[in-house]
Amino acid sequence: MILDRFRVDGRVAVVTGAGRGIGAATAVGLAEAGAHVAISARHADQLQKVATQIEEAGRRALVVPADLMDLHAVAALADAAQEEFGRLDIVVNNVGGTIPNALLDTDSDYLEEAFHFNVSTAHALVRAAVPHMLAHDGGSVVNISSVMGRLSGRGYLAYGTAKAALAHYTRLAARDLSPHVRVNAIAVGSVLTSALEFVASDEAVKASMESVTPLGRIGDPEDIAAAVLYLSSKAGSYITGKVLEVDGGLDQPNLDLGLPDLKLGEKP
Repeated sequence: MILDRFRVDGRVAVVTGAGRGIGAATAVGLAEAGAHVAISARHADQLQKVATQIEEAGRRALVVPADLMDLHAVAALADAAQEEFGRLDIVVNNVGGTIPNALLDTDSDYLEEAFHFNVSTAHALVRAAVPHMLAHDGGSVVNISSVMGRLSGRGYLAYGTAKAALAHYTRLAARDLSPHVRVNAIAVGSVLTSALEFVASDEAVKASMESVTPLGRIGDPEDIAAAVLYLSSKAGSYITGKVLEVDGGLDQPNLDLGLPDLKLGEKP
């Protein structure tokens, strides 16, 4: 049965940023497809709610509250999953993000912080996870990138640069780790998570975003979770080094931050 290729029975996954939104939906989706899941984020109460959903799907959950800006804490998730479940097969690098900012308000420290949170965290976990994957049947890594890694829009300089770096990291890591560990990414479009709560409460903004999106709607976390399952299961076993665009068909940003033109003659 073709649907059997989407099963991940007996596999073990680590999902970062799993307390809510895309991370939570991904963790639950993997559990519903058969995986045991180690989940990590800053807030233990959010993680516990997700763990309950994983257990209701008949799978085991490992809750690891942590500050995922700490690279040692991120890397430790691989050993924690191995110790709890005896193996590690799937890594989903979902933690990341950066608050939009105008270029002149984006100093070098801010840019480096964006890179750290979106790229260095992913590398730390991948590097720690690969030996555990190689000890069994290999594995799959899915990095959550963004449509802003390939599109241009005002205010997204730090975020877009970091997500573009994560996309190319995916291609390079896939080459280094083939053929036993596959590495792919998802370029996510606008998704109704806590980061876009203001959209759900402002019908005018929501309508504007939907009108620019070819599919006419904003995504939901399960759209991304389904893509993660595809890439991490046997259904995606002939895919590596690719960035799957799950963005509603966007070819331009659908959220205008309203940043004005810089003015000639103004003193800094």
